[in-house]
Order: sequence, then structure tokens, then C-alpha cells
Amino acid sequence: MEDKMQIICNQLNAKSQLKIDTYTQTEKAFQLLKHEAETFPHVFAQIGNENIVVSFESKQAQCFQLRYGSDVLFCMLHSNVFEFSREHEVMKTPYIREKKERSFCGLISIYNFLTDSVIYDRYNDLGYLIGRIFVNSEGHCYIDGKREIGQFYNNFSSTIFDETIAQTIFQAALQYTINFDLLVPPYEMVKEITVHDMVEMNNQHITIKTAKRLGFRFQADTDQ
Repeated sequence: MEDKMQIICNQLNAKSQLKIDTYTQTEKAFQLLKHEAETFPHVFAQIGNENIVVSFESKQAQCFQLRYGSDVLFCMLHSNVFEFSREHEVMKTPYIREKKERSFCGLISIYNFLTDSVIYDRYNDLGYLIGRIFVNSEGHCYIDGKREIGQFYNNFSSTIFDETIAQTIFQAALQYTINFDLLVPPYEMVKEITVHDMVEMNNQHITIKTAKRLGFRFQADTDQ
């Protein structure tokens, strides 16, 4: 019985320490990304149009948002550690096969919302996940996402998250969202509204759902 408890305690120690180390590395990556977003308003102020509002906000330690023009970039550090599924491509790499613990990663998610959705508290509006950053206990990262983001740094074994990667990912996220325009939703999606919607709009509260691709399939981009 004591031998079994020793094994359990050793497993708990090892797994918990792995998750602590993984989260620590992911938080470092998050802070680098946060620095890029925090700096951008100052950069834009030097070379941008004064009529365009660019602002950074961070109310919680695990998330921040950057407003720029008609878009909001929302970045969130998840508090948990995840493992890639057995079917994922990274699990087939020599890097993971050599040491399975490397497949445990922290997660940073990047979302795109409309600025007006935030300003007017349109809680029904949708945001889109445009990129995910996975970081393991060794600081190695794997990134998937939409076109401008997903094409970078998907070699898990050789990519270590640093200032250069943070800058590249941040700039790619900006470029993608600036070019990701609001489309007119299909007629069938908006042909009816409720009395509640009408009353709320009369009270200056817009409740009709708005999103860049409302009514359209949002998948891997081919022509967007």
C-alpha cells in the first residue's frame, strides 16, 4: 500500500510540476504579446491618422484588448494546461515521440470583434477565433489559425517563442483583421426581428446579432 501511495505521489509531483513549468512559459509568451499590443497605440500615434482611435486595455491579468478603427483584438491566456490529441500532427513528430511531456501546452487565444460591439454593449454579437498559440514547458510553440497567422511557426520542435515571434504574430493578427471585412448577411438571416428587438432599439440598445461573417460559414480561408 505504501509503495502504491509513493507511486501516486511521485506521479502527482511530476505532473503538477510539468503543468507549472508549462504555464510559466506560456505566461512569458503572453506578456511578450501583450507588450506588442500595449506599444502599438504609441507607434500609431507617430505615423497614423489622428482621426483613428487606437487604444489598449487590460483589466485582468490573463487578457487584454486592443481597439483599432472598427476592430478589436482580444487576447486571452487560458488558466489550464492542455495536451494535444493522439491524432494531432505534432504527436507524430520525433520531438514529441522522444519526450511525451513536450505535448502538454499552455494556450493563448486571439479573437477578433467589432469595435461597435464593445462600445454599444451588443452582447449578442459574435467574435471569431483567428489564432491559437500553444507553448510547452521548454518554451517551444505551435501556432494555428487563419491564413496570415497559421502560416507561421508550425514547426514545434525548432520554434521557441521570443520577442521576434511575438511581433510577427501580432502584426499578422492586425493585418488579418484589417482585411477581414464585415459582409452583408444573407437576407434570410435578418428578415425577421422580435418586438423585444424593436423596443430595445428604440431605447438605443441594439440586440440584433452582428458579426463579420453572420450567416456565412467561417472556415479555412481560400479567397478571403
